[in-house]
Amino acid sequence: MPREIPKREPERILIYDGQCRLCVTAKEGIERVGGPQGVRFVPYQSEEAARRLGSEYKPGRPDVAFLVERDGTISQGLDAFLPLLPGLPGGALLLVLWRVPFLRPLAYVLYRVIARYRYRWFGQVKVD
Repeated sequence: MPREIPKREPERILIYDGQCRLCVTAKEGIERVGGPQGVRFVPYQSEEAARRLGSEYKPGRPDVAFLVERDGTISQGLDAFLPLLPGLPGGALLLVLWRVPFLRPLAYVLYRVIARYRYRWFGQVKVD
């Protein structure tokens, strides 16, 4: 009889806005290309997201995405995506660009602007 190996949780959990068309499309695209490994996607509008985020969780639409590390450490916003870049197509190039000093603050501002207006620009996913 084969021995069952206990299922381990992925190293990281990316909590995304499950009602944002841009966020859902990006998640599906990342899953389609098969990267990054060891990451599970969880919609913000779930009980699991509320449990994992604890006091960081606020009802309604989230302002940013969250990355929960296996040890419980939480990164948010653009910082939630940076550890995932090596596993994505073109991610190595983005990491090189990240080292350019003046691009870093620009990237943070761009993330905040897109996050703020994502529903106006991209719309909402219809929830059944």
